[in-house]
Amino acid sequence: MSDYSTHAPQSRISTAEFSLLVALMMSIVAISIDALLPALDAIRADIAMSHPNQAQLVVSALFFGMALGQLICGPLSDATGRKKVLNGGIALFLVGTAVCYFAKDINMLLLGRFIQGLGVSGPYVSAISIVRDKYSGNEMARIMSLVMMIFVMVPALAPSLGQAVLWVGNWRDIFLLYVGYALLIVVWIFWRLEETLPEAHRIPMSKKGFAEGFKEVISSVPTVCYMICMGLFFGSFVGYLNSSQQIFQSLFNTGELFTLYFGLLALVFGAASLLNSRLVQKWDMQQLSAAAVWGIIVSSALFLALHLVTDIQLWMFLLYAAVLFFCFGLVFGNINAMAMEPMGHVAGIAAAIIGSVSSIMSMSIGTIIGQLYNGSLIPVTLGFFIFACINMAILTFAKSYKQKQVMQQQNTAPSAG
Repeated sequence: MSDYSTHAPQSRISTAEFSLLVALMMSIVAISIDALLPALDAIRADIAMSHPNQAQLVVSALFFGMALGQLICGPLSDATGRKKVLNGGIALFLVGTAVCYFAKDINMLLLGRFIQGLGVSGPYVSAISIVRDKYSGNEMARIMSLVMMIFVMVPALAPSLGQAVLWVGNWRDIFLLYVGYALLIVVWIFWRLEETLPEAHRIPMSKKGFAEGFKEVISSVPTVCYMICMGLFFGSFVGYLNSSQQIFQSLFNTGELFTLYFGLLALVFGAASLLNSRLVQKWDMQQLSAAAVWGIIVSSALFLALHLVTDIQLWMFLLYAAVLFFCFGLVFGNINAMAMEPMGHVAGIAAAIIGSVSSIMSMSIGTIIGQLYNGSLIPVTLGFFIFACINMAILTFAKSYKQKQVMQQQNTAPSAG
């Protein structure tokens, strides 16, 4: 099949506005998580829980809903177009937000977060599919890096927004912030975003179509490798997100400065993503990703060793975390682009399957790491180290496999004359 990105409708908005809008669509996930982090202590005080770590499940529940929702939204976006799924997902997100706002116990709150997760899968999957509709190769990696650069501005600001809401209201009022954010996106989409998937290129939603799309994804060894890498990378990152409020406010006693430290680290991520958008025009995505993974492995090993010789201070953790966030900024956009690169003709289904599998992996891994929090940095650091080592092995295998494919194609190509 042909690569649809070469036939995508011409955009009526600039690359900068397009990148900003796509980033905000994807960022509905980030703001749904990060704005609530400063409120976890308030939630613990207001709602009975069996263990303090149980409050972390408000993060995992959203990821679980998102993982399942992507399996529906991906094929649906290929069948009906991107904008219908965008709008429907945001509507469901608003329903989940209302359930959270009126929740009286932890189970109702987690149900609302699950429904929110189902909803955010619409804009998340559609955003990635829209980028793949319009771009491919290194250009897609460049756009995704710009998107990721803007994307991290939201988690950089979201905890401060959540903290500001707590100053004038209570933790439930943060969900009113979500309503305003979602409505902003709906209005912007309505007025400025064209449909990127014309009817002629749509794939009817059916069991056969999903099965064929699933077969396309799992039969591509590089895509499967990068999909697993995404799950492992984000899993260790979710483990950090789950534990971050306890690390900063309980372990290091930062109080309300938690939002400042969290935001500064997110800005490091954004700076790395901006740098990556320039580097991918000169260097191979695989090489950049491998270098970043080595950075995670080495820094994590050194930080673990540091635990053996001294008590960890806040500045030590911030230095380590800054290295991690910089390396992750060089990885996320590239890994996603490499996973989607062979999937241009089934972008929606591919984005759904890749996103769902990687989300289930990351939710499971991140929940385990978070629940292992014991008042120290060891569980989080081990998570980064172990899964980076596994990813390094997978990236090496994927590179070797692609090289063998190229050699086989060269050897089987008919000779001239």
